[in-house]
Amino acid sequence: MNLLHHGVDQAVIALWLGHESVETTQVYIHADMRLKEKALARVAAPDVPTGRFQPDDHLLAFLEGL
Repeated sequence: MNLLHHGVDQAVIALWLGHESVETTQVYIHADMRLKEKALARVAAPDVPTGRFQPDDHLLAFLEGL
């Protein structure tokens, strides 16, 4: 994981570890919480108001008529 955190490509790490494929290495990468936290820190929150959807009367009338 230290190699990955320092920018070494996953394919190179897989070769060094003797993994049959890069997918085998993915198991270890998937489990690394520090990497997940770093990725989440780089993502901006959407500029969308939060809240529950409130359908208008036309939609409710249509649904009740089904």
